[in-house]
Amino acid sequence: MLLPAVRSADPARTYYAYNGAWAFLGALTFTLSMVYYVRDAGLNPLQMVLVGTTLELACFLFEVPTGIVADLYSRRLSVIIGLALIGAGFLLQGLVPEFLAILAAQVLWGLGYTFTSGADQAWITDEIGTERVGQVFVRNQQISMVTKIAGTVTAGALGLISLPLPMVLSGAGMILVALVLAVFMREDNFHRTPRAERETFRQMAGTFRHGLAVARRRPVVRTLVLISLISGLSSEAFDRLWSVKILEFDFPTAFGTSDPAFWFTVLALVGTLLSLITSVTLNKLSPERLSATHPNGVLALLALLQVAGVIAFALLDHLWLALTAMWLKTIAGTLAWPVESAWLNRHVDSKSRATVISMVSQANAIGQVIGGPPLGAVGRTSLRTALLASGLILTPIPALFLRLRPARALSGTKSSLGAS
Repeated sequence: MLLPAVRSADPARTYYAYNGAWAFLGALTFTLSMVYYVRDAGLNPLQMVLVGTTLELACFLFEVPTGIVADLYSRRLSVIIGLALIGAGFLLQGLVPEFLAILAAQVLWGLGYTFTSGADQAWITDEIGTERVGQVFVRNQQISMVTKIAGTVTAGALGLISLPLPMVLSGAGMILVALVLAVFMREDNFHRTPRAERETFRQMAGTFRHGLAVARRRPVVRTLVLISLISGLSSEAFDRLWSVKILEFDFPTAFGTSDPAFWFTVLALVGTLLSLITSVTLNKLSPERLSATHPNGVLALLALLQVAGVIAFALLDHLWLALTAMWLKTIAGTLAWPVESAWLNRHVDSKSRATVISMVSQANAIGQVIGGPPLGAVGRTSLRTALLASGLILTPIPALFLRLRPARALSGTKSSLGAS
């Protein structure tokens, strides 16, 4: 058992510092990781996709056993172990630019992520209570956004010196944060989860079966599960291969450099800012559409824009036109996520809400694992074909949204939950 904290710090401040550091250090690694995979490690499109598939599998397989540590022994212990493993994964990835080493790194940091996933939120909720935790989550999101931007800029600056440098510093930083938490992070209100409430593989299978039963009864839920699966089939390849195509272009010179490290940093910042500005603007101009009781039309339009963005990106051979298409896809996806999530929550009763949300996430993960490797294999022969196939896979989604009719989903509160 991990020794108690040597010096106790205020839980809320500890939570802010932990998540702020996570966002900063994560940005150090992820901003230029795709460039590193191609330029330093020399990965081909299939290997790029297999890296993502390995990460997805690691997260999926380790979610239950690592959750037992947080439920049975200590949330604090789980977070500290997780950060140390993530740091080790980032270090291995940055220090050894070889395919097998990068795969091993995905297993390490995927395992570490599952140790932290859920444990950090459970810890802060235990320590400060449910009354305060909502305000803390909002404040934490704001801090994390600021530190993520700082991390992105720092990654770009360090990447101009050496592409592996920000990853190595990120890994070392994660391990350092784990050591600091071991000294200062307190845990005064932890109580072991009763055996009947602990997450097990049997419960996971039961969750999956229950989710299927709910999906069969309710058209909205059934459709959103199917859409999540289709999105997963497409997303793993696109998320890994878009950077390969961008690196084929000649970057213009700005501020005396045309280094991809500089431009990928700019692209990451522009994409984040465009999504944020669009979201804020639409929420002010048309909040009733984004929060509609049955937003199938809005979601169909946003899905169509995502399809158009991916297909256009695959076909365009001009750098800035291709980037515009990619940003269109990113913005549409950013806007769709909260609308779709709210719609799903409105069509599920409280008792089965967590189960159904888990089911939707599992469908997406399964889609990524199934769809990624075949498209990656296609990408070895023709990158354009693999990206185009990613867009074509998404084409049924707008029609699936439009098929859902308000009259079928909403005819009073009870019938809504029973029939949709």
